[in-house]
Order: sequence, then structure tokens, then C-alpha cells
Amino acid sequence: MYKVKVYVTLRESVLDPQGVAVQNALHTMEYKEVQEVRIGKYMELTLADTSDVDARVKEMCEKLLANTVIEDYSYEIEEVVSS
Repeated sequence: MYKVKVYVTLRESVLDPQGVAVQNALHTMEYKEVQEVRIGKYMELTLADTSDVDARVKEMCEKLLANTVIEDYSYEIEEVVSS
């Protein structure tokens, strides 16, 4: 079994209005040291044993989990050893 952590973020070239709103709110709350905020998504997947986990996760990201036109993604795969 595998635990996969998937991180999806907007590409640097894409405006992040939600991030700007959070940054402005933080500045209003006197957190002036915050220079930029980028909002993203985090997902955890649990996968059954499969022959090529890396290729399967990449396929999931490119087909559904990330909009590759405007988002970048990365992931970490951890093998879970059952007791």
C-alpha cells in the first residue's frame, strides 16, 4: 500500500487573486513582513499495491488532479508497511 501526498499550485505566471486577498488581509492584521501568498491544494491518496505507482500518480495528476495549463504539481510517494 502507498500513501501519496499531492501538491498543486498555480504557475508563477498565473495571477492568484485568492493569494492577493489573503496577503492583503494579513497586512491589515499588521503582518507586514508577508511579501507574497500563493494558494494551492493538498491531497492525500492511499493506493493499493500496483506495479508502477509513479506513472499511475503522474497520470492521475495530469488527467484530473491538476489543470496543467495553469497549475504545477508535485507529489511524494511513501510505501506503507502493514503490521
